[in-house]
Amino acid sequence: MPDISQRGQQMPPSPIRKLVPYAEAAKKKGVKVYHLNIGQPDIETPKPILDAVRHSEFKVLEYSHSAGNESYRRKLVTYYERFDIQVNHQQIIVTTGGSEAILFSFMACLDAGDEVIVPEPFYANYNGFAVEAGVSIRTITADIETGFALPAMQAFEQAITPRTKAILICNPNNPTGYLYSQEELEVLKQLCLKYNLYLFSDEAYREFCYTGTHFSAMNLEGMDNHVIIMDTISKRYSACGGRIGALVTKNQQVLDAVMKFAQARLSPPSFAQIAGEAAVDLPADYFDGIKAEYLARRDVLVEKLNNIPGVFCPNPGGAFYAMARLPIDDADKFCQWLLDSFSHEQQTVMMAPGTGFYATAGLGKQEVRMAYVLNKEDIAKAMICLEKALEIYPGRTVASAAHAKESSR
Repeated sequence: MPDISQRGQQMPPSPIRKLVPYAEAAKKKGVKVYHLNIGQPDIETPKPILDAVRHSEFKVLEYSHSAGNESYRRKLVTYYERFDIQVNHQQIIVTTGGSEAILFSFMACLDAGDEVIVPEPFYANYNGFAVEAGVSIRTITADIETGFALPAMQAFEQAITPRTKAILICNPNNPTGYLYSQEELEVLKQLCLKYNLYLFSDEAYREFCYTGTHFSAMNLEGMDNHVIIMDTISKRYSACGGRIGALVTKNQQVLDAVMKFAQARLSPPSFAQIAGEAAVDLPADYFDGIKAEYLARRDVLVEKLNNIPGVFCPNPGGAFYAMARLPIDDADKFCQWLLDSFSHEQQTVMMAPGTGFYATAGLGKQEVRMAYVLNKEDIAKAMICLEKALEIYPGRTVASAAHAKESSR
């Protein structure tokens, strides 16, 4: 039998989805599983978005422009204007989800063997996109004690090598929920200008900010040729299955290169562009209620976590994720144990092990990521399950519990 490629062998499996078989087995045994493992919102997709697709009238479902329908790109211009992001429709390329925007950025800006610096913990699929593009991710570690704030400039400079071509951030951050400030982005600006680097900014959670306002990398002065925004409607409008995103930049050379990749995959999804266009026309106050709901969920989750003995969870400033440190020996073992060996009143909780969000070996072993995408009542029940589980988990670590207790003071 022929061998598969080195790329195929190096492609990492999803650390977020690898426990799915255990969850399915638990459900077959009649156990209710509270899914905090994946960022799939339970908020209903807005009806006007779905109606726009249902009521669309055309006789041929044809290719769109490779950059996306011009009508949609022009609508996106008005969307970005709301955030004081001034671009024109020719500086936007519609992509098949935010994932393709990330991959296109890597492939258009980086050569095989080049490096991109990412603060860890980071969105696990960045690893997969890097393998696909043949580039390397170098990490600098953010600390749970600081709420995962941006590491100091010196840490970035120590990681920069002659092969470094870009810095990548997610703001607000997945998996930590940390919201980078304008001051922190100014630090990244200094680095990019000093070392002639691209700044990739994944802004999928722009609307979900609770402890401050979002400052886009696109608003950094003097950075027009360095900044590339990756975006998506998936989380914004609870439309993950639409698979529609955008790559936004003022760098014409990058746009020209990305366009060739866009032409090679022909066009982004037609129905989803119709949905995305309708989304821009939602009432101005649409996000007020959504944001308030997520804020309430965050507060329930964080308060209950920090009330569990030995647990520490910093308060996330945005998105809908939280990283918590637990008094456990191994997050991968614990998260699997929750599904195959534990239940409380025929209920358990599914979380993502922290190790999947770190590139540095050994980090994240006592951390888990939780997505607060369930209603407040279910989150509260899930936290009861977690507390009960920690009371009897064979791999509970007393030293870790003491550390967490001290850190939460």
